[in-house]
Amino acid sequence: MNTTSINSQNVTTTLTAGRHSARDVTLDLNQGYFARRNLLDWVFAALVLAGGLYAFARYNAFMDVYEKGILLAAMPAAIAMGWFWRPLRVLMVVASGFALLGIASYQGDLARAEQVFWLKYFLSSQSAILWMSVLFFMSTIFYWLGMFSKNQAGALESLGSKIAWVAVGMAVIGTLVRWYESYLIGADVGHIPVSNLYEVFVLFCWLTATFYLYFEAQYKTRALGAFVMLVVSAAVGFLLWYTVVREAHEIQPLVPALKSWWMKLHVPANFIGYGMFSLAAMVSLSYLIKQQADETRWYRLTPLWLLGVVLCFVPIVFRTKSPADSGGSNYWVGYLLVSALIAAGILLGRKRIASRLPSFEVLDDVMYKAIAVGFAFFTIATVLGALWAAEAWGGYWSWDPKETWALIVWLNYAAWLHMRLMKGLRGTVAAWWALTGLAVTSFAFLGVNMFLSGLHSYGTL
Repeated sequence: MNTTSINSQNVTTTLTAGRHSARDVTLDLNQGYFARRNLLDWVFAALVLAGGLYAFARYNAFMDVYEKGILLAAMPAAIAMGWFWRPLRVLMVVASGFALLGIASYQGDLARAEQVFWLKYFLSSQSAILWMSVLFFMSTIFYWLGMFSKNQAGALESLGSKIAWVAVGMAVIGTLVRWYESYLIGADVGHIPVSNLYEVFVLFCWLTATFYLYFEAQYKTRALGAFVMLVVSAAVGFLLWYTVVREAHEIQPLVPALKSWWMKLHVPANFIGYGMFSLAAMVSLSYLIKQQADETRWYRLTPLWLLGVVLCFVPIVFRTKSPADSGGSNYWVGYLLVSALIAAGILLGRKRIASRLPSFEVLDDVMYKAIAVGFAFFTIATVLGALWAAEAWGGYWSWDPKETWALIVWLNYAAWLHMRLMKGLRGTVAAWWALTGLAVTSFAFLGVNMFLSGLHSYGTL
């Protein structure tokens, strides 16, 4: 048999295989949504429904009609998310199981947090959130070790990804247990833990990390984890300082304006927006670093110098907020040194980093999708906030500093998306715009609480 006939057979085999593959895909697409579910999908759905209906049966007497609606709507939403991205099923089941173990271990007595081993060291809200903090730091370190490793990059980044998943799990456990702990203090104190800076920083950390892990799975690249985990670790750094200096981990009663079911919707939607905007900014930073990797004139490496300035500016600002006898000033000096080392490391290793990053097209696509999702949720949060304001203060909009800066954030990303969809905005300008948007978002999130006052000053520093 000659070479020509062999090649003909190979081509025929390839085409036949291609036809079978296309037919399989067509058959799969023709299947209904529920027909594509496997046994584990239905077991997961049954667990969610059983848990939700049990909670409804036991606690419906303590809920108003809106809270009942939220609970009933949350059940199909959780099932849909678990079916859409199956790793979430594992997260929900495992986190719920450990949270229930922690709740059962209290036996109605908050003092048992210091008496029961796994409560004291793992499952009380404070312990779980401290584990979250340590694990996010470890995840960041392993992602960066993988970035610079020549032989073990994949293994190190994979470890960083797994640790990030565990950190998210500990954050969810800590949040659920803290919710229960607030009711152990008193029925009038109990509330969903999204009411102050400490609680929303925990929310921000695990939401941002979870969305990143989704993009990591979809694009089959872990190199972005080194950048995204930087902003998560920065948030954890603030959280630890806020815990030590302000004792923010202590559960406090809600102020009257926050005693509303609106909080259960407005705050999580808001922080999905903040998390996605932050993720997009870190992706845009990696885009600019990849673009300028071959630049030999250091003074023109603007993104890196900007990163260094921001990382070093933050601890200087917060150092002034530390009481003289708290040790907080020394904490921010250490933070400043670590920030300078990070900026210098990225500056010196930019070529290696650029070679490990995905293509410009992937970076641009992740940036766009993150901003689009963040904008959608931020819009929902803004509308819900206006409805909440009308109930609490008698008006939909009062030009409070927080409201004003929320509008600025919304207009910034609305303009970005408009330019993207109408004018094809991409590349350098889009990346710089997204990176600048993080500064605007950060001021709306935190700067308003630090430097301005108003109706939303619940988390002042």
